[in-house]
Order: sequence, then C-alpha cells, then structure tokens
Amino acid sequence: MSEHVSISGSAARRLSVFKTYKLYVGGKFPRSESGRVYEVTDSKGNWLANAPLSSRKDARDAVVAARKAFGGWAGKTAYLRGQILYRVAEMLEGRRDQFVREVAEAEGLSKSKAAAQVDAAIDRWVWYAGWTDKISQVVGGGNPVAGPFFNLSTPEPTGVVAVVAPQESSFLGLVSAIAPVIATGNTAVVIAGEKSPLPALSLGEVLATSDLPGGVVNILSGRTAEIATPLAAHQDVNAIDLTGADEVLAKELEIAAADNLKRVLRPQPVDNAVDWPADPGTHRLTAFLETKTVWHPTGSLGASGSSY
Repeated sequence: MSEHVSISGSAARRLSVFKTYKLYVGGKFPRSESGRVYEVTDSKGNWLANAPLSSRKDARDAVVAARKAFGGWAGKTAYLRGQILYRVAEMLEGRRDQFVREVAEAEGLSKSKAAAQVDAAIDRWVWYAGWTDKISQVVGGGNPVAGPFFNLSTPEPTGVVAVVAPQESSFLGLVSAIAPVIATGNTAVVIAGEKSPLPALSLGEVLATSDLPGGVVNILSGRTAEIATPLAAHQDVNAIDLTGADEVLAKELEIAAADNLKRVLRPQPVDNAVDWPADPGTHRLTAFLETKTVWHPTGSLGASGSSY
C-alpha cells in the first residue's frame, strides 16, 4: 500500500516536458546562431513556446543549404519527386493530431475547424505531389516552326526560392506556398509566420524524417522583415514569394529583389485575405519555372527530301 502511494505521489509531482522548437536548415535542427528566442502566444495571449529568433546569418546559412541541395533535387525525375512528396503527406497524416492542436492554438480555432484546415493542407500536399510529372505537359511541348526542325519547350526550376509564408494561415497557407515550389524542382528558404510559427517548425520535423533531402526546404522563424530583407537582396536567391508580406514590406522587398532580377510572386492585393481552401490552380506551380526551348534539325528521308 505504501509503495502504491509512493508511485502515485511521484506521478502527481511529475514536471511537464515542454517542446523545444528549433530552426530547420540543411536537414538539421540548429538554434539561431544569435542565441535569441521570442515568445509565441495563442490568440488569447497565453504563452505557448519560445521560438528561435533568426538572424541574418541564419538566413545566409539557409541559402547556402538550399543552393547545395538544388542540383540533386532538380536532377531527380519528376516521378521520384512526386513519390517523395507523397511520403511527406503520409507522415503528416500520422501526426495529424499534433498539427490540429498547434493550428487551433495558433489561429484561435475550434478543434473541428482546425482539423478541417489540417485535412485540407494534407490533401493539398497530395494534390501538388500528383502534379510533379504532369506540369511539363501543361506548360511545355512541341512548337510549330517553319523549316525542318524540332522545336521543343520544356520547363525547368528557377533555383532557390525565398518564401514569406502567410501570416494568418499557419498550416494550410504554409503548405500551399511550399509544396508547389519544391514540386517543380526548386529549393526553398521559408520564413514562418511571425505570430504563429509553430506549425511550420513542426513541419520541419516531418520533412527531416521523410525522404526529402536535407536543404530542399529550410525553415526560419522570427521577425519577418528582419529575415526577408537580406533574402530579397541575396545574390544567390533566384526568386521570392511575398505572400506573407504586408504592402509596405512587399514594396521594399520588390525593390531589393530587382538588384539581381529575381522572379517575384506578389499576390494581388498584398494581404492575407487569400481563400486558401479554394482550388489553387497551377499558377503557383508555374510562378517559379523557366522555359528552355531547344531547336534540332529533323533531317530528311530519301531522295524526295521528305523529313520526319
């Protein structure tokens, strides 16, 4: 009897193990090099966790990791990229309850509404996984030309894409911004929503334990403007998605991005009133693709000069 009381007393005095959130860079989980963190609260102002407060150095490290991963990721077959993305969706499904809780806390939603957001995000990830080996058929193909030539246009990834994640849609909007970037062979440096970064940082844990190579997606948390400004000006970033930037910041980032002629996706109007559950279409898939056109002589058959 006394032993039973002792065990019960010990259980009653047990301390909770709080989750430590970290950045996701190059397939690893570093703390910010600055050592800084900031408090993340729920919709009612209650403390949830401390998130890393990323620095400019963290942003530069993430770009290095994304560039290093780009060649291998872009070089994989589109079918294989689709298989890897589908594996990520499988793992998201397995951690569904965790994301429902984090989304509910981040956005002040009921459990049922948060569950609907998470389910839509997982479905959205599967949807983009299915597009990896089909988008080239939509935006590429043979072109009619005058003369005995093959003229073929094929899409290729732009390179390293900086993504300013939506501020108000912590998971569905996040997935809707990341998945099309990597589905088409790009690599990404993602700035999580400043007020609700926890679902994004948890997504990094899923990506790390999937088949996605390290560096393909890198996730930073902190002050959006502080991280986005050096990324917009970075000479080794090829494109930037301004979805999560307000109008003033978006304008500043556009000006900085012009220095090396980055591709810029700036949704209109620049705000977070995007209907994320709606059919996303293919515009995010094509936003960060380049078109390569190849000419090749067809040759001729026989003395008649007919060509093939």
